[in-house]
Amino acid sequence: MGIAPWNRRHVLSLADFTPDEYNTVLQTTASFREVLSRRTKKVPALQGQVVANLFFEPSTRTRSSFELAAKRLSADTLNFAASTSSLTKGETILDTAKTYLAMGTDLMVIRHREAGVPQAIALEMDRLQSNVGVLNAGDGLHEHPTQGLLDLFTLCESLDSDSPQLELLQDKKIAIVGDILHSRVARSNIWSLTASGAEVHLAAPPTLLPKLFAEFIKSDVATPLPRRLFLHWTLDPALKDADFVMTLRLQKERMSQFLLPSLREYHQQFGITRDRLQQCNPQVQVLHPGPVNRGVEISSDLMDDPRLSLIAQQVTNGVAVRMALLYLMGGGKS
Repeated sequence: MGIAPWNRRHVLSLADFTPDEYNTVLQTTASFREVLSRRTKKVPALQGQVVANLFFEPSTRTRSSFELAAKRLSADTLNFAASTSSLTKGETILDTAKTYLAMGTDLMVIRHREAGVPQAIALEMDRLQSNVGVLNAGDGLHEHPTQGLLDLFTLCESLDSDSPQLELLQDKKIAIVGDILHSRVARSNIWSLTASGAEVHLAAPPTLLPKLFAEFIKSDVATPLPRRLFLHWTLDPALKDADFVMTLRLQKERMSQFLLPSLREYHQQFGITRDRLQQCNPQVQVLHPGPVNRGVEISSDLMDDPRLSLIAQQVTNGVAVRMALLYLMGGGKS
């Protein structure tokens, strides 16, 4: 299968991604995954370009992954920290972005606690006719596209490591369990997984899974296969015969009201354990985007079992996926 041409300047959401674009990312990621297995892990694909990591919100995995991805592509990196920036002196976010533009930035990676900030910066870069590409590294309760893409790659790679592609997930049952209300990761995964033809089953307490999620995938974007999304307020129907289970972190820092009786009760009702996986497909595997609250969303023994857990692969694949996106977005200017 050939790689389709890449025409996106920005990656802000997966809602309008086409199957060809997903497969282009998957195939490019597979190439960089092979590069990362070599003794020499650096390639000159973005040599001379500047990648600015503008993280207005704390992050460990995503920020480190983007920084390493840029360096593996031989790009120069600029790292921004809000607490030590001119934002504390009253500078606006757009003026901060324009400052990095004036320094010669080619690609901007944006993370912010408010939804829409990466989109606003992308619009400003387009208005200035700058040719700068903007990549959303997570914005509020909107989306986290690169996490969705690395999860997609991890799933497809587990089914066919030689040729990961979207079609491998058709008719697979995938359960997403946990704090779906506050999860931008869940939103991105819903777009990518339903585009593959998979059955996506969401499971959470009613306070963390509003009925409005049934309307989430209504979109004007045409897909070859119908999008299939199911909601459950108990765990068993979501797990029954599931091929993959993705559990999500309880985001207590985003909960503005008392949404759960206790963490112990949550684990009793929705925690993923070895016993609960007995309801799933015998070859079931488990994912978690991290960071993990051990013993709450997932039991420690299950998380550390390499036969069942894909969590370590998710972290490793994160670098390759971000290399692929930086390369696709910036490669045309090399």
